[in-house]
Amino acid sequence: MAQLLFFLYFSGMALFSSVLTIGLRNPIYCTLALLSTFLHVAGLFVLLHAEFLAAIQIIIYAGAVLILYLFVLMLLDLKSSEGFLHRQTWIALFFGLVILAEILIVLFKSPILERSDPAGAAALPAVGNTEAIGLSIFNEYLLPFELVGIILLGGIIGALVLAKQPRPDAKAGGNGAHALEVPLPQTGNGHPEGTPDSVAEETSRGALDKVGSA
Repeated sequence: MAQLLFFLYFSGMALFSSVLTIGLRNPIYCTLALLSTFLHVAGLFVLLHAEFLAAIQIIIYAGAVLILYLFVLMLLDLKSSEGFLHRQTWIALFFGLVILAEILIVLFKSPILERSDPAGAAALPAVGNTEAIGLSIFNEYLLPFELVGIILLGGIIGALVLAKQPRPDAKAGGNGAHALEVPLPQTGNGHPEGTPDSVAEETSRGALDKVGSA
């Protein structure tokens, strides 16, 4: 009886939160409703004795994907001047209730809800869901699991390489380093240090010739 009550609560709240996710106008409220949907779906997984899927649902979807949604919403800074709900929310809610009623009718008329044999249920091995998945991954599927890890590592390294590329508008020297312009110190005669003396002598001779011709 308690399991049925929990199922009705989790399923009803998941449906209600999903309707709010597509019905609300404020993107932040939509994200919070989506978070509620993820959490209640995780509760349904717990009722099905799928604890590993419930943990994945919370850690990956509610903890990682939803944070990315929030970052995108904060970067876009979306603002809506319309009402609290969409104008077609009530139409969508009506058809959603019709589809829900059809699903419930099919479930109640199907043999899925028939009581199973308690003797057969007691004969099942008492192995937890998480333990069974761990044994399967690290025994039968160890090589594909390691290959997926290598592929993800290659993606991370590629992202780091792309992020470390120099900007195209930056000035670079011959060896790829940035060229630095260092001003030369001035000497006593007003010419930069390192300037040949012949250039200074030619400049003074040219000035004297102009004075003599005048």
